[in-house]
Amino acid sequence: MTRRRPTLIAALTLTATAALTLSACGSDDSSDKGEDKIAGADTGSSTPSASPTASASSEPGRPEIELPADVTYKFEWDKTGDPVKDAVLHDAEQRIKAVDMAIAEQDPLHEAYRFYSEGEAAAGSEKYIEDFVDHKARTTGLTRYYNESVSIKGDGTAALVYCEDQSKSFNKFIKSGKTDVTPVTKDSYVVYASTLRKNSKGIWLTERLNSERGSEKCQP
Repeated sequence: MTRRRPTLIAALTLTATAALTLSACGSDDSSDKGEDKIAGADTGSSTPSASPTASASSEPGRPEIELPADVTYKFEWDKTGDPVKDAVLHDAEQRIKAVDMAIAEQDPLHEAYRFYSEGEAAAGSEKYIEDFVDHKARTTGLTRYYNESVSIKGDGTAALVYCEDQSKSFNKFIKSGKTDVTPVTKDSYVVYASTLRKNSKGIWLTERLNSERGSEKCQP
């Protein structure tokens, strides 16, 4: 798994077998001194905490997604005109945001991301979020999603492949407010391949999620 969070940690919600390490953090030390050991971290003054913004679903029963104002997205996912495929894209988008909300709230067992995932994907997300919590960090900046492809399989599952642009997305340490600004490289672009299945409530749950950093498919 590969999300450049904690430089962007290795990958956004990932499979349970994927390595989820804080690639920007040169030490496993989760003490306050650990922040000073992160290569490329902004050593300027502390940034004030941003006020949260909420994204409520119009559908009853879905969790409300509330994120800090400095956590933003650009989903370049076009409507397909197929209600099933569009529902897959919608729920995948909500899962992505729910994971970042869990990170912001420092809760590895947050109900929101678990509402949109299960199995290997949910277990991978829990570990991914725990890495942020251990380093007392969260995400910040703009993340772009593009080049999506969704298909419905004969067994009722959906296959979703998409790209993530992390060039304007970074790690932010909660206590100091410092942001780890990292240079843009080919590894700032990640391809994801996920498997989703609709549950009894009509929610498309992500069951598996694999990623590859530096994919040619996603380069600008």
